[in-house]
Amino acid sequence: MYFITLSANFLLIIVVRINPKLHTPMYFFLSNLSMIDMCFSSTVVPKILSNTISKDKSISFVGCATQVYFHLTLGGSECLLLAVMAYDRYTAICNPLHYRAIMDWRLCIGLVTGCWIMSFIVSFILTFLTFQLPYCKSNLISHFFCEMPSLFRLSCQDISLNELAEYISVAIVVLGSFLLILLSYLCIFITVLKIRTNKERQKVFSTCGSHILVVSLYYGTIMFMHLHPRSASSAEQDRVVTILYTVVTPMVNPIIYSVRNKDIKEAIRKEVNNEAQL
Repeated sequence: MYFITLSANFLLIIVVRINPKLHTPMYFFLSNLSMIDMCFSSTVVPKILSNTISKDKSISFVGCATQVYFHLTLGGSECLLLAVMAYDRYTAICNPLHYRAIMDWRLCIGLVTGCWIMSFIVSFILTFLTFQLPYCKSNLISHFFCEMPSLFRLSCQDISLNELAEYISVAIVVLGSFLLILLSYLCIFITVLKIRTNKERQKVFSTCGSHILVVSLYYGTIMFMHLHPRSASSAEQDRVVTILYTVVTPMVNPIIYSVRNKDIKEAIRKEVNNEAQL
């Protein structure tokens, strides 16, 4: 699964990079999403693979903190970037005549940079609060990797402040992004209703379908993981849900976009034919 994640996302980035037809804001954001997915999986999967073949399954305190920080940063960046991609689709469909003027490269780069900066700040606060806790119950993490909920279970101190910080962060980054996505698609849906021809409607739904599918898969699992009460879940349940959005989602994202996107399929087919001719 990790090999597929790296290969599929890397292929998508290369195809967008070498094809001038795909040098548009939508594919710029899609390339950034692929880069995030590659790094997101890489924060935890290599360590998981190492633990499966090594007798030493330990991780240092600093290593654990680093893993938590980058896992949160990349996860938050993906949430925010999916919201940016929804805004891009809203602008393209609801304001097509002004699309190029609105979504210029300065705005695109600024939006992506803003996603990263906000994620870095929020992740630093959460990681700092998490590793200020005293861990005296055990040094055995009941998880595949270091993550806040599993670490909270090891603390012998009241974790109310940490949980509050987690809920506020999730509300701002995850729920905030999700609401922006819903608002964007509500406007898109209203615009689609005004379109008279079925062919044009199908074209719009085809453009947005991949994004909606990715959003549903990613946000559904991440909100379940971080918003449900700790008492209502088990360590095993948390492990399964985490694997879904950490390993499965980054793997299927490029596949979903490639299968449902005609431009990408044509670009890949063209490159394959060129290589065959050479």
